[in-house]
Amino acid sequence: MRPFLAIVFLALISCNKQTNLGADYSKLANIPTKEQVGHLVLPDTIAPVVAPFDMPNFEKPTFPDRTINIQERTENATIITSVVQNAIDELSALGGGKVIIPKGEWLTGRISLKSNVNLHIAEGAIVKFSTDVKEYQPAVFTRVESMEVMSLAACIYANNQENIAITGKGKLIGPFDGEIKERSYHTPIESLVDLSKPANERVHDGSVEDWIFPPKFISPVNCKKVYIEGVSLENTAFWNIVPVYCDNVIIRGVSVNSVGIPRGDGIDIESSKNVLIEYCTLSTGDDAFTMKSGRGEDGLNVNRATENVVVRHCLALKGHGGITCGSETAGGIKNLYVHDCVFDGTGVGIRFKTRRPRGGGGENLYYDRIRMNLEATCIKWDMLGTRAYVGELADRLPAREVNDLTPYYKNISISNIIIENGTHFLKVYGIPESPLSNLTIDNVDAHCSNLIFINDAKNVTIKNTNIKTPDSVVDILGGENINYENLVLSTKKSALTMPNEPIETKGIHFSNGEVK
Repeated sequence: MRPFLAIVFLALISCNKQTNLGADYSKLANIPTKEQVGHLVLPDTIAPVVAPFDMPNFEKPTFPDRTINIQERTENATIITSVVQNAIDELSALGGGKVIIPKGEWLTGRISLKSNVNLHIAEGAIVKFSTDVKEYQPAVFTRVESMEVMSLAACIYANNQENIAITGKGKLIGPFDGEIKERSYHTPIESLVDLSKPANERVHDGSVEDWIFPPKFISPVNCKKVYIEGVSLENTAFWNIVPVYCDNVIIRGVSVNSVGIPRGDGIDIESSKNVLIEYCTLSTGDDAFTMKSGRGEDGLNVNRATENVVVRHCLALKGHGGITCGSETAGGIKNLYVHDCVFDGTGVGIRFKTRRPRGGGGENLYYDRIRMNLEATCIKWDMLGTRAYVGELADRLPAREVNDLTPYYKNISISNIIIENGTHFLKVYGIPESPLSNLTIDNVDAHCSNLIFINDAKNVTIKNTNIKTPDSVVDILGGENINYENLVLSTKKSALTMPNEPIETKGIHFSNGEVK
C-alpha cells in the first residue's frame, strides 16, 4: 500500500473568491491549430530564432553552380547506388554542387553524403532503399540506441563532412520488412555490445551474428552545417532522422510516416548542438520529436550534450510522445525550446524519460504555446523504467546511493498550453535519490480525465491554470514544496476532504483557487 496522499480541493480553495482566477486566455488565444503548423505550411524563408538562450543565426546553405542529374548516367541500371555515389564524390572533389534524383522510381543502397553537396530528391521521385543487408556493408561508425558501434549506420549517411543537404519534395521509402531483420529488443543492447572494446572494434553488421542493428534512415555523424528540407520519409527500418555529434543543423518541412514500426522514432537529435527543427509533420511508431545524448557508461565517456535546440511550428500526429527527452541522457540535454507546436492524436504530449543506469539528465528545458489533443498523459516523467530493461533498479525503493549513472531532470518551464483532451494532467515517476526539481507549469487550459500523480519531485509550481476533469484526486509521494497558485478546478465530485500531511511529503501549498 502506498504511504499515500489523496488531496482534493473543495473546501480548501473555493473560499478564495477572486476575479481573474485561473488561466489568462488572452495569452492562449493565438496558439496555433494543426492547420497552421507542419510541412504543408512551410515558408520559403527561415525566420530569426528567438529563444531563452543564445542561438546562432540560421541560414539556408549555398552550393556551387554544378549539377549532375543521375538520369543521364543510369543507362537502365536496376540499382542506382554507385551512380549516385559517384556523382556525389565527383562534385565534392570539385568543390561541391547538386546531385538530382529526378521524377521516377529508383532503387538504391546506402548513400554517403560528402562536403558541399546537395542531394536533391525531385518532386515525383520515389527512392526505395534496398532490403539487402549487403547494400549497407561494410560497417561504418555510428551510434545505435546511443551507444557507439561499427554498424550499418544509415540509408543516407555522412561522417566528418561540412555543408551538406538533402532537399526536394520527393519521397524516400526505407527497407523495413525485408531482409533487414533487427535483433530482439527484449535483449538490452548492453548485453550485445562489448563495452570493454574501443568503438572501432564493436562491429555488428550482420556478417557474423544472425541479427543486425537495422540502419537508421538519415544520419549524419560528426558533421557541420547540415540542412534537410522538404522530403518525405516512410517505412524506415529504425529511427528516421538522427544527427549524431553534429553542429548547426536545420531540419524543416519534412514529413515522416512510420506508424506500425516499433522503433520508428521521427527525429532524434543525438549529442548535437545548435539545431533548428521547424514546420515538420511526424506520424510515428515510437516517439516523434526526441532529444538523446548517450547511454550509460558509454555515453558518460563520450560526454557530449544535446544543447541549444529549437523546435517550432511542428505537428506530431501518431506517436508515443509528441516531444520527448531521453531515455538516453548521459551527456545531458540542455537548452531546449519547443514552441508553437501541435500534438494531435499523440500518446503522451510532453514526455521525459531516463533510467537509473543511464546517467546524465536534462535541464533548462522550455515549452511554450503548445496545443495538445492526446490519447494518454499530458505531461509525464518516467525516470525508473521497467524491470524488463533495468532489473530491480526500476523499483522505486530502496533509494540508491547517488553515483555517475544517477540521472536528473531540473529547471523546466511549461507555459501557455491548451490541452483539448488527455488522461492525467501531470504524472511524475521520479527517483527518490534524484527527484525531479524546479518545475513550473504556468497558464494552462486543460480538459483531462485525471488530475495529478507525483512520485519524488520538489519545488513544483502549478499556477494560473484551469483544469476541467471528472477526477478530484492529487496523489503525491516523496514530494517537497509542491505549490498550487491560482488554480481553478472544475470537477463533478464534491464533499471531499483534505487528509493529514502524508509520510515522505513536505510542504503542499495552495493559494488563490476555486472549485466549480
